[in-house]
Amino acid sequence: MKIKTFIVPHDFTDVATIALEHAIATAKPLGAQIYLLHVVAKNKDINDAEKKLSKVLAECGTDVKIIPSVRVGNIFDDIGDFAAEHHAELIFMGTHGAHGWQHLTGMNALKVITHSSVPFVIVQEKTPKETGYNDIVVPLDLNKETKQKLAIVANIARYFNSNVHVITPEESDEFLRHQVKGNIVFAKKYFSERNINVTTTIVPSSGFDKEVVKHAVSIDADLIAIMNLNKNSVLGVLSATHEEYIITNDALIPALIMNPIEGLHALSADFNG
Repeated sequence: MKIKTFIVPHDFTDVATIALEHAIATAKPLGAQIYLLHVVAKNKDINDAEKKLSKVLAECGTDVKIIPSVRVGNIFDDIGDFAAEHHAELIFMGTHGAHGWQHLTGMNALKVITHSSVPFVIVQEKTPKETGYNDIVVPLDLNKETKQKLAIVANIARYFNSNVHVITPEESDEFLRHQVKGNIVFAKKYFSERNINVTTTIVPSSGFDKEVVKHAVSIDADLIAIMNLNKNSVLGVLSATHEEYIITNDALIPALIMNPIEGLHALSADFNG
C-alpha cells in the first residue's frame, strides 16, 4: 500500500511548529510520512536553513517519519509544486500576523493555497487534541464546487472517527431553498453511506462566515472545511474575504481548504487506498 505523504512548510516560527504537531497527529493513525519544507530565496541560505530544520526535528520527539527538505524559490509557487511532486495528500501550514520572514497572514496564505492542487489544513496557535479532529464543520453553500470537499472531509473523518456537522445558509427564495435542501440530502447520504455520523444545521445567510465560526465554537469543533473559490458568486455565500475570516478566525479553529477542480462538479473518488 502506498505510504501517505503530508507536507509542513516551516519558517521557524512557533505557529509552524504547531502545524507540524497537527500533521504528526494526523500521520500517526495512518503510518504517513511528513516532509518538513523550508523555502529559501538564495543558495547561500541553504546550509543555515538545514541546520535550523535539524533543530526542529530534534525537538519533535515522535516516531512519525519526518524528512527535512530545503528548496530555493518562493513560498507562493514552491510549496504547491513541492507537494505535487511528492504526491502529498495534505499540506499543514501555520498562519500568523507579521512575524516570521514569510509573513503568512491570512491573505498571503490564500495566495499560497491558490497555487496548489493539494488541500491545506491551515492552523493558528492552537495545538491539536490528542484524539485528532473529533468534530468537523462543513459549510455547504450553493456553489456547485463546494461538494468537491466532501470526499476529503470523509477521509479525515474516517481517520479520526469524527462527527461531521454540515451547515447551510437559510434562503428566502423558494428555488434556492429547494437547492439548499437538495445539498443537505446529498451530504447526509454521502456521509451516512460511509458510516460517518453527520448532523445538519441551517443558519442565516447574512454573515454566513460568522455564523459558521459561531456554530463551530458552540460544538467545540476541531476543523472547518471550506473551498478556496476566491471569487464572488451569485450562489456562493463565501468569497475570498470570508475565506480569510475563517482561516484566521478568533477561535483559532484550524481550517481545511482546497481549490475547486476545474470542470469537476461531482465528487472526486475517495483517496483511501
